[in-house]
Amino acid sequence: MLQQLLETALRQTMNRLVRPILHPAIPVPVQRRIIRQAYRSSFPPRGARFEETTLATVPATRTTFGSAHRGAVLYLHGGGYIIGSSATHRGITGHLAKTSGCTVLTPDYRLAPEHPFPAALDDAEACWLALIEAGFGPEQIAVAGDSAGGGLALALAMRLRDRGQPLPSSLTVFSPWVDLTQEHLYAPEREPVLQAAWTSKAARLYAGDTPLSHPLVSPIFGDLGDLPPMLIQAGSEEILLNDAERLARMAAEADGDVRLEVYNSLWHVFQVHSGQLDRATSAMSRAGEHIRRHLAD
Repeated sequence: MLQQLLETALRQTMNRLVRPILHPAIPVPVQRRIIRQAYRSSFPPRGARFEETTLATVPATRTTFGSAHRGAVLYLHGGGYIIGSSATHRGITGHLAKTSGCTVLTPDYRLAPEHPFPAALDDAEACWLALIEAGFGPEQIAVAGDSAGGGLALALAMRLRDRGQPLPSSLTVFSPWVDLTQEHLYAPEREPVLQAAWTSKAARLYAGDTPLSHPLVSPIFGDLGDLPPMLIQAGSEEILLNDAERLARMAAEADGDVRLEVYNSLWHVFQVHSGQLDRATSAMSRAGEHIRRHLAD
């Protein structure tokens, strides 16, 4: 009963405080400032540690929990490629460090509109190569991300594959945004976080002069074969549900190792409420298990 009340309260908070901010009429710098405050409601677990660092030349946050660090997770934050940072996502990365037993590294990749595609992807690749140069084997590195960061994680794996580079041990994506054309948006009865008008503007700002259907902008249009084992999590109350379901179906058709988990009555990137909402905490535990299972010892 208490969890049901909490779900209702959190949904109302998202709907009343977050969704109005994510509106195309609000200037991007204003959105960035307000969202930094909104993410204060996402709490890392007690004992999580955060350290500012760099990967290549990209500013990043290193997140650890406890003393066991089996490998590394390169975590790419969400925010429509225009907002968000490693600081806003400390709740998610703290819980992922706890459940995976890994060091989580979250780069502050360059954002649009100041830096359109392929800046974010170039930064993600530079961070991956920096981890390799630091002594991690590719089989010791997982890549994860939420929303736009989930799409970026997939685009990174596709670029590495196409360039003949070693691939991450696994991919974990929360509510991935993989189709920026928005031709297949889901229309749930209620969507407490995202607005189609905002994601449409963010897509144009990120893509710049590149077609929205470019496979490294919208990975759903790319070759999904020969990718690492993938876990996809989404809520049933989000306009990106179709992105998650199409990604799972098409990856499976390409003979990929893919698992889709849809959480009924939950919303976009509900994992930000790990440690508060039991089902979010459980989802994060399953994500950590997926990462651990595919890491090399």
